[in-house]
Amino acid sequence: MPELSAAEKDFLRRKHEQTSKLRAEYLKQISNPHRHATGEGGTLFDAGLARFQAMRVSNYEHFRPTGVAFRTGMFAVVLPIVLYAWALKSERDGREHKYRTGQVAYKDRQFKFI
Repeated sequence: MPELSAAEKDFLRRKHEQTSKLRAEYLKQISNPHRHATGEGGTLFDAGLARFQAMRVSNYEHFRPTGVAFRTGMFAVVLPIVLYAWALKSERDGREHKYRTGQVAYKDRQFKFI
């Protein structure tokens, strides 16, 4: 692992201190046994989680159809369905052709009425 410069070490130290402060504050608030007296209830409001949930809900409102979105939808949804339908159809047509030309006896068929 390469050595870090003094500026990078200072940045990582400040980031660790900030994370530690936020973690201590969160643990202090979440473990407060008198939260019910403040009228807040038993849950802790997390601004980051609220932003994330709001982003997930309003995702459709901010969607812009682009070529990348089209390709993603095409390759992830439409193309697999079409390929699977083509594979089923060709396999069934091949099996039906064998049945109709007499290459498979009735007793050897996979699905029969008797």
